[in-house]
Amino acid sequence: MKQPLLALMLLGAAQAHAQQVDIDLNLPEIGGAMYYRPYVAVWVEDADEQPVKTLAVWRKEPDWLKDMRRWWRKAGRYDQGELDGVTAATRKPGRYRLSWDGTDQQGRAVPPGQYHINVEAAREHGSRSLARQAIQLGGGAATHHLEPSEELGEITITLGAQ
Repeated sequence: MKQPLLALMLLGAAQAHAQQVDIDLNLPEIGGAMYYRPYVAVWVEDADEQPVKTLAVWRKEPDWLKDMRRWWRKAGRYDQGELDGVTAATRKPGRYRLSWDGTDQQGRAVPPGQYHINVEAAREHGSRSLARQAIQLGGGAATHHLEPSEELGEITITLGAQ
């Protein structure tokens, strides 16, 4: 009887430490006759650059996932089926919001500490862009602004109050 109560208390304590992280990203409008929507991967790595959770993969054909090179090397090629829940079609130019609830791929709360938010985009007949920002989970509210790159517009990462 004591073990289920202890497990519930620990689960509640872990959830109390979870800090909301919002990622607002902009896919820029790129002109040209050979324009294709970019493939985009958004994921979290820990301080040792190990994958923690893939938040989104926007794609059309699975053959081109390897073009998001960092994501593919870190997380994509090791997919055990969990990507189905975060995979969607490519997106047209515009602003999009993704959120990370401070959990790993299995839904367990991660400890406070340094993490990296990664956004990678690759486009057929285009180029590749990788935006990467270190954050301090459990360190209070913060906002980070990442400058636009060739395939990604401005990105804002907001850590909510704990």
